[in-house]
Amino acid sequence: MSENVLVIGNKRYSSWSLRGWLAARLSGMEFEEVLVPLYRPGCHEKLKEVNPAAPPKVPSLKVGDAAVWDTLAICEFLAEQYPEAHLWPEATFTRAHARSVVAEMHSSFQALREHVPMDLSKKLSYAALPEDVEADIARIGEIWRECRSKYSGDGPYLFGKISLADVFFAPVLVRLYSHSVPLDDVCRGYFDTLWALPEFVEWRMAAAQEEWTITDY
Repeated sequence: MSENVLVIGNKRYSSWSLRGWLAARLSGMEFEEVLVPLYRPGCHEKLKEVNPAAPPKVPSLKVGDAAVWDTLAICEFLAEQYPEAHLWPEATFTRAHARSVVAEMHSSFQALREHVPMDLSKKLSYAALPEDVEADIARIGEIWRECRSKYSGDGPYLFGKISLADVFFAPVLVRLYSHSVPLDDVCRGYFDTLWALPEFVEWRMAAAQEEWTITDY
């Protein structure tokens, strides 16, 4: 087994696993991927078996005998250990802005999470969502437009070059896609850019091959 082991859940459904995995791939870290199907008998025991020093949650990162868990902690660890990957923007205030939107994504948007779970097997026609979900989506659009207005000259991602901010919003794209949520031109352009990220495409292709399904959510 590799020195670095990233433990993840179902690629079709696990939004936090997607974030951790994308960050690991973008960092350039060499790692072994261990996927533990969630919501199945024995999954907690399997998670502890793979990474004994971490709680039975996904994602978790095993580095030798040490463990890092919680997606944000994993991302910060990767940014520190692999500075050449520039997972955060280099400019001080741009980096602070990126950390701010990541922190907001990490702790907010509960209505969207509850009513529109990540499911890469779902593609529904658009229908109006609950008011609090629409408010979450409106705020996300506001973040995207603000970032693109400030940093579009540096590249096509939220802060110009790919960063952890894009990693944290990647599962949101799946939620919006699954419910055919309409987007304005700026948000659609950003959506299309991140959707085409090769690592994101690779994740979705792998998700399509999964045999495990979750129907009770």
